[in-house]
Amino acid sequence: MDFQNRVGSKVGSGGVASASESNRDRRERLRQLALEVIDINKDPYFMRNHLGGYECKLCLTLHTNEGSYLAHTQGKKHQDNLKRRAFKEEEEKSQNPQLVQRVSVKKFVKIGRPGYKVTKQRDPDTQQNSLLFQVDYPEIADDVVPRHRFMSAYEQKVEAPDKGWQYLCFAAEPYETIGFKIPSRELDKTRDKFWHYFNKETKTFFLQFHFKADRTEQNTRPVTGFQPHANALNPFQAPAPPHMQQQQQQQQQQQQGGFPPMQPPRGMPPPPGTRMPPPPGAHWGGGPM
Repeated sequence: MDFQNRVGSKVGSGGVASASESNRDRRERLRQLALEVIDINKDPYFMRNHLGGYECKLCLTLHTNEGSYLAHTQGKKHQDNLKRRAFKEEEEKSQNPQLVQRVSVKKFVKIGRPGYKVTKQRDPDTQQNSLLFQVDYPEIADDVVPRHRFMSAYEQKVEAPDKGWQYLCFAAEPYETIGFKIPSRELDKTRDKFWHYFNKETKTFFLQFHFKADRTEQNTRPVTGFQPHANALNPFQAPAPPHMQQQQQQQQQQQQGGFPPMQPPRGMPPPPGTRMPPPPGAHWGGGPM
């Protein structure tokens, strides 16, 4: 075949290139130009598959090398798909404007864990178990209020989920978030049973809640309004001496309220077995963190 005497060719040249050769040369020029302008690693639609090839996630096309993918991005098919995707995103934003608002995670420097104290209590009237949490935030900002949240065992990823336990988390900037593992029992959210309070002077956050009484606790409640005889267990026993009778009468008067109960000193936690009343500015119930 004579390649030099083609129509339109010059003497000494290779002749006019065919259509396939022109397309190959055009793709090579586009590849070289794209390599200089485009960073392929920042392309969201570029993906390497497990076979060592390359794929376009937008057009679902396979490519043997990076140059082939870059030449594809300059083609008509890829450009049309980009226009369709942009038009679809604009339409979704106009229909659902709430999707445009994205919550950005606030970043701050953490200074460590706060100090805390946990007190176990029992209501003498209802025999309900309660917990009183005191968390100290001495370096907290003036406009920051500590928050708390009850979290299920299936929401955390630190330990294996156990349906018998739940977690109580406390958060306040710039301190780290701390959590406590408590029994997964139903809480009593009635008035005076669930309250939280933040003392801005001492920078201490208080939280107290009661568990609902179980059947076993309800059966063990003391019977009020009935005072058994001193010798009720053994009626044939001899009466107690006079000085012992006086001591028993004094104990009964103290139990009935004849003497005011001793109050703990200011700043000290209440003794176990007593329920701490909420301060005047406490908030009833618990809010999400």
